[in-house]
Amino acid sequence: MKTNRSNFTSRIGFILSAAGSAVGLGNIWRFPYLVAQYGGGTFLLCYIVLAVTFGFALMVAEISLGRKTGLSAIGAFTSLNKNYRFVGILGAVIPAIILPYYSVIGGWVLKYMAVFFTGGVHTAAKDDYFTGFISGVGEPILWFSIFITLTALVVICGVEKGIEKVSKFMMPLLVVLTVAISLYVLTIDGALEGVKYYIMPHMSDFSVKTVLAAMGQLFYSMSLAMGIMITYGSYMSKSTNLESSVHQIEIFDTGIAFFAGLMIVPAVFAFSGGDTSKLNAGPGLMFITLPKVFNSIPLGNILGSIFFILVFFAAVTSAISLMEAVVSNLMDFFHWPRRRTSIVVFLYCLLMGIPSSLG
Repeated sequence: MKTNRSNFTSRIGFILSAAGSAVGLGNIWRFPYLVAQYGGGTFLLCYIVLAVTFGFALMVAEISLGRKTGLSAIGAFTSLNKNYRFVGILGAVIPAIILPYYSVIGGWVLKYMAVFFTGGVHTAAKDDYFTGFISGVGEPILWFSIFITLTALVVICGVEKGIEKVSKFMMPLLVVLTVAISLYVLTIDGALEGVKYYIMPHMSDFSVKTVLAAMGQLFYSMSLAMGIMITYGSYMSKSTNLESSVHQIEIFDTGIAFFAGLMIVPAVFAFSGGDTSKLNAGPGLMFITLPKVFNSIPLGNILGSIFFILVFFAAVTSAISLMEAVVSNLMDFFHWPRRRTSIVVFLYCLLMGIPSSLG
């Protein structure tokens, strides 16, 4: 089952691409409200311990499996032991299920980025704006289609000219934007109380659910058990230091998540006057509450534009990794060329994403 694989051209290319997969909507939207909900610093400590132990071991195992076999999930597990083929199939199915609806949310991010770029912060802050948008038919599908098309174009270009180049551009910029917005948010009146709430341990909120929530976030955030790291590992040079690379990927992932919390929790905390229920608003946190926050602070339109740019970068790099995992499995299984496989996956995502958008 050996195939001629593309390869990342450098160690930093692999690290930034894998970090781009790990850093996604889960870091910027999901992580902050989980921290706020499950004990602040207690959840942070629990997550970090899991990341540097269990998460590290599992990521090393997945990447090394891909690098050793030179295959994506199905082929890698089959090559290891035919009895484990079903594990590879599960790893191939998961990104195929996630990608269409993840891209629908990516379309929402694109829409809000366009709204803020055109000075629409007041419009986006209205109570019924988000509900009115996602309840429509044509516009959500249009933005979803644009997002999945951009994702497919990068995957069609391949590992070196597509995934690696995009990651080398987007990931450093994402880090700079995240840190810059976090520092600005700390200057807002009342934000420091939100920082205290964010990082101080609240042992009364600690429970088994805290550990389970941290574990769930770990899998979701670090792209584990999805076949993605196996696929990226199959493109990794044999000379690259595996352990050091995984450490750096984890630093990227956890660091972005932490700074995302410094962006969101203090801002929402100050805006709501300390009402912590505003932090546990599901999709409404990003698309309803945060536009209201931006509308209420100086330079809110500019800050909102920058925020949705970085969210778009995070969303699209993760969507690229999800699509690449699906494309790679099909290429290995059917021996199709990349362009044809990418187009097939693109059409599948369009077909499956439309019901999700309408739902």
